[in-house]
Amino acid sequence: MSYQQIAYEAADGIATITLNRPDKLNAFTHVMRAELIDAFDTTDADDSVRAVIVTGAGRGFCAGADLSSGSDTFNADADAERAKDRWAAGEIGGVPRDGGGTVALRIAASRKPVIAAFNGPAVGVGVTMTLPMDIRLAAESAKFGLVFARRGILPEAASTWFLPRVVGISQAMEWVATGRVFGAEEALAGRLVSRVVPDDELLPTARAIAREIADNTSGVSVAVARQLLWGMLSADSPWEAHRLDSRGINHLGAAADAAEGVASFLAKRPAEFPLKVSQDYPDFIPPWPQRPDGV
Repeated sequence: MSYQQIAYEAADGIATITLNRPDKLNAFTHVMRAELIDAFDTTDADDSVRAVIVTGAGRGFCAGADLSSGSDTFNADADAERAKDRWAAGEIGGVPRDGGGTVALRIAASRKPVIAAFNGPAVGVGVTMTLPMDIRLAAESAKFGLVFARRGILPEAASTWFLPRVVGISQAMEWVATGRVFGAEEALAGRLVSRVVPDDELLPTARAIAREIADNTSGVSVAVARQLLWGMLSADSPWEAHRLDSRGINHLGAAADAAEGVASFLAKRPAEFPLKVSQDYPDFIPPWPQRPDGV
């Protein structure tokens, strides 16, 4: 697919998705929504991709929703084309699905680990769509804002589920209720990001993490672990994790990647894992997030 509002590059096991509207601080649109979903379909289908980095072009990560429609920005019924696009994403409960939510849930379902590299301001959906990403890094110049209450709307992109699980309910409520913009150090203290690095070290740091994943781990092992770690956040009991862990250990322990992992360790050489996520992902691992009936 030829993209208009994102850039996509894959090399040496790492895919980089760049939000690419730098003149608009990479503001989110329905076109960007569709392109991001397609890009994550591409990374999942490509067995050579072992990790995904998402960043922004220019001086911002994502300024949130494109507000060029003025006071009707969030009123899809005021614009026939936007209304058509919202319905094209499907419906839930008889209403069109939130566009940011379609992206967040697609990222949540990724079988490849996803690293967010915040290179500048990240506001609104520019924050919420990254919550299902697995690792979030921030440049020192990055700023964040969950500004929805200041625009008279709600946090979207399924962030009322993700945000408290990432940062805790008290921190989530402070940022959402005030709607204020805050800096990278506060984001680090509040656990929204795991590291803050100098601006010129952001992408090298993200690539180093992605490189470590790509060079040293089994793609199938990482994919299964990712699904279970996220999925078990809402399990009723650790017994559910134990049940799936037991089945997974039994299945993968008898497979080629486990044999290669042990053999390479004993031989003191790099592992060359033969299994492919597209072909060898265990079918008994429940899909996550579970899609409700009728959606």
